[in-house]
Amino acid sequence: FISNPICTCCGYPFEFDAGADSECANCIARPPKFKIARSAFQYDEHSRKMILAFKHGDQTDQAAAFGSWMHRAGIDLFEGAPILIPVPLHTHRLLKRRYNQASILADQIARLTGLEVDHLNFRRVKKTESQGFMSLKARHKNVKGAFNYQNRARSLLKGRPAILIDDVYTTGATLNECARCLIKSGASEVRALTLSRVVRASSLTDL
Repeated sequence: FISNPICTCCGYPFEFDAGADSECANCIARPPKFKIARSAFQYDEHSRKMILAFKHGDQTDQAAAFGSWMHRAGIDLFEGAPILIPVPLHTHRLLKRRYNQASILADQIARLTGLEVDHLNFRRVKKTESQGFMSLKARHKNVKGAFNYQNRARSLLKGRPAILIDDVYTTGATLNECARCLIKSGASEVRALTLSRVVRASSLTDL
């Protein structure tokens, strides 16, 4: 599990306490579009099998536990009646997988917080390539312009904080592009909450 000390912006775990309100080098050099991100535990050799089984293997029975862990990790994100928005899958991938793991996690968090979930209006309109072996630059290029928030529903989002929900924070490219789109569509700010977080670069290859 991830705990303090962490980057106050993206939640990246530090090896030592760098002091209050410390940010990691990446957030200082390239401030993300989201205001804050938190993750429950590290994606590593111990959690990999569990995450992939949930994401690709129909093993959704652990969703209640996952939601509880995310709720604990993101307790500071729920102020101000934010709307929960799961990171969407493209229609083709959703039909193939039959469920969106981010939506399942969002429902669990909504059950614990009473917050509203928007499953319908935030869409992935570009069929992006799998990002497993991509560089950071390639990941940003891959997801650029990939998301859209429906114009007819922007009154639901306007002036409200939003919390993006996903299973894995890898490089932040997807979350950053999602946040950019939601802010452009009227969100007052965007926060992000994920089940797991890649810390070591060697963990990127199957995401």
